[in-house]
Amino acid sequence: MSKVKRSLLLVLCVFLLGGVLAACSSNNNGEQAAPSNNVSENNQNQDTEGPKDGGTLTLSTISDIVSLNPLFIQDTASSDAAHWVFAKLYDLNREGLVTAEPWSIAAEEPIISEDGTTYTVKLKDYAKWSDGTPITADDIIFTIETIMNPDTGSPAISTFDKIESINKISDYEIEFKLSQVYAPFIYSLVFEPVPKHVLGDVPVNELKAHQYGSNPEITVTSGPWVWKEWTQGQQHVFERNPDYWGEVKPKIQTVIYKIYADQNTEVQALLRGDVDLVTAIPVTMNEAVSKEEHIRMILEPGPQYEFLGFNFDESNFPNNFNPFESQKTRQAIAYALDRQGMIDNVLKGTGVLMNAPMLPGTWADPGARAKNYEYNPEKAKELLAEDGWVMNEKTGILEKDGNPFSFELQYNTGNSRREQVAQVIQNNLAQVGIEVKPRGIDFAAWVEQNLTPGKYQAILLAWSLTIPDPDSETIFSSKYFPPAGQNMGWYVNEELDQLWVDGYSTTDIDERAEIYGRIGEIISEDLPYVFMYRYGNAIGIGPRVHFDEADAPEPSLATGYFFHSINWWVE
Repeated sequence: MSKVKRSLLLVLCVFLLGGVLAACSSNNNGEQAAPSNNVSENNQNQDTEGPKDGGTLTLSTISDIVSLNPLFIQDTASSDAAHWVFAKLYDLNREGLVTAEPWSIAAEEPIISEDGTTYTVKLKDYAKWSDGTPITADDIIFTIETIMNPDTGSPAISTFDKIESINKISDYEIEFKLSQVYAPFIYSLVFEPVPKHVLGDVPVNELKAHQYGSNPEITVTSGPWVWKEWTQGQQHVFERNPDYWGEVKPKIQTVIYKIYADQNTEVQALLRGDVDLVTAIPVTMNEAVSKEEHIRMILEPGPQYEFLGFNFDESNFPNNFNPFESQKTRQAIAYALDRQGMIDNVLKGTGVLMNAPMLPGTWADPGARAKNYEYNPEKAKELLAEDGWVMNEKTGILEKDGNPFSFELQYNTGNSRREQVAQVIQNNLAQVGIEVKPRGIDFAAWVEQNLTPGKYQAILLAWSLTIPDPDSETIFSSKYFPPAGQNMGWYVNEELDQLWVDGYSTTDIDERAEIYGRIGEIISEDLPYVFMYRYGNAIGIGPRVHFDEADAPEPSLATGYFFHSINWWVE
């Protein structure tokens, strides 16, 4: 699944988020999407009788939520659930551009000053919380100032900490003054505010443990549906908000979000008609599902990439000996992994190799400037020997200073692809004398106990790019260690720290591309991660779900499988 970044979502091990659409299409950014792999549109989900009111839409996931408090959401299961009950200040259109939709809290697109440092936002004066309280500038300011407070521990802090001042012009108009040019700031405005009248008196260091976000009865929301029920480990129920303020009203009465043990069980439920939409069909089942005439299937690379992440905090290892300390050792691991073999055999050809954290084919893609590690076990052995690792002939495991090269590789359970890739990593590294102990963990527990506090040795995980901008400062900069940031591997590279700042401090696209090219060179040499591949999960849609083509799922967006769901209807 993955986690969610404000610019990235931690994709639960399976990378639930997104998928991509048309072959060789161009997305909003001018980014060139990779070729599509497979699209089956047996069922076009068109209804000749037109939209209907009422009914139940049943969705599925392999992980329960962590929290529905938007201040702390960073995993896909929680983000997907929040989609139904929270309105955003702004939304993304199909091209990935920031826009004020009829269901957005903003009334119009933001006004940006010529120097790019002042943003003025106007709100709809009729938006309301689910308890009837108006949504005002006070809620927006409270949300942002709370996120900016390091004591809150919000993973979104990097998206707002360039704000110098916030000026409340009126109850429905706000001015943000930035301390510097921050090119991705417009995407920072795509967020879900929280209610000040509910949380304003809660000390910031108690917000994470507060019942808001875990108890439906006190979680006042702003979206088309309200959170009625949570049976932990089984399902969530969202009911249409009878007092919803938006000009466009939801058609579907009830949304049920069911939690299954694994992806295979999810897909079987889709085929039986027990669920109406699955966001991540495992590649091993793509062919079988595509033959089902009543299922519409969309499969293209999405805005997600998978990685093997190292932890640089020595306290996570026995004797405080971190085997990943040396760059040469990390490069040896990269040479030892058959990444193309994983794409060919596990992903069935549906992925694209990556060597840096920028999506292939986009304007920020460093291309050949990033170092590529072809599968070469002999080169890996050579580097490990140069770095002081010596084979213990009795155990068959490398050692250095009396410490065996052995580590635990964590991933989330229920994701068949990750389970297979973890096995390949174990086998590949065993060939060069490294012992890998794969360990699957329930995603929600993993996020809370290991990922958020940075307590692990190595992880197999993915990021889902929730905005179309290459800035990844919150993941790789030493300014953003846990809990107020997403650099959960405790990685430090001062040159990269400065380059991330340089990259977002100009709006000149050519200048930015050059900076991200340099980042690609450095990060692919230094390897805080072994970057694996970009991939997409097939979306499966059952015959009861209907929408006009203008409202069809958009796999190039992180939560695009629910694109314009307010306009969907079910039979």
